[in-house]
Amino acid sequence: MTGAVAVKRGFMLASLDLDRRLADKAAYEHDLGHAQIEMLKVEQAYRVGGLRGIIVFEGWDAGGKGGAIQRLTARLDPRGIRVWEIAKPSSEEQGRHYLWRFWQRLPPPGHIAVFDRSWYGRVLVERVEGLTAEANWRRAYREINEFERMLVDDGVRLVKLFLHVSAEEQLKRLAERIADPIKHWKIAPDDIRNYALRAGYVAAMDEMFEKTSTGEAPWRVIAGDHKWFARVAAIRTAVDILGDGLELAPPPVDTDVATTAAKLLKKKELAVLSLKPAKHK
Repeated sequence: MTGAVAVKRGFMLASLDLDRRLADKAAYEHDLGHAQIEMLKVEQAYRVGGLRGIIVFEGWDAGGKGGAIQRLTARLDPRGIRVWEIAKPSSEEQGRHYLWRFWQRLPPPGHIAVFDRSWYGRVLVERVEGLTAEANWRRAYREINEFERMLVDDGVRLVKLFLHVSAEEQLKRLAERIADPIKHWKIAPDDIRNYALRAGYVAAMDEMFEKTSTGEAPWRVIAGDHKWFARVAAIRTAVDILGDGLELAPPPVDTDVATTAAKLLKKKELAVLSLKPAKHK
């Protein structure tokens, strides 16, 4: 069980059980460690197989996206994964189609890209704050579905995660960011303004789920009021989707490596190379 809810027809955020949690810290550390190792196996399989994966994180300000991404990537080889923090488009990007900047960030073979916010800004923040005309964000549902279908048809594995928190929990976390000097960098005036527009965002999010949770690229929603639960659920969901049908066991030693070692190394040196691989800790 991943803990994420697959979005089906008729889904609405108000129906999500936000009280889902892990038993205690020991359970969290155990489940987190196991999920991280499984994610490492996925990354290695993508590297060896030349595969491409994308993980999209959407959700509320202070909803836990950053913390989940931090734990998801903690044990990975940074050469095989790239995290893209998506903010306001640059002047160059504003002069192009809104999807252009995301094309520039698609993963090459053997890599996984993580988007901390994404192309869904067109139907969320741009819609709610009136940053684009209604005709533009309404057209974007079709454009996004076609964009994602192209990616999937081209062999990209796409994971779409939405972290949902209650209004009370969101306000609590915003207050913590204001009160704690270490967290000041995490909050901006936009976060407060977006909280004040929460009702409009809920309506936009529910319509986003209705129109863009497709067979090719379904949404998964995660209850985020309890951070430990949300982090583990996010990693497990990514592992399940990215690793579906793949051989995640470590690959055997390359035959050329074995042949070269047999030719050039002494028996004592070969004995060292034949030691059993260490277990991940």
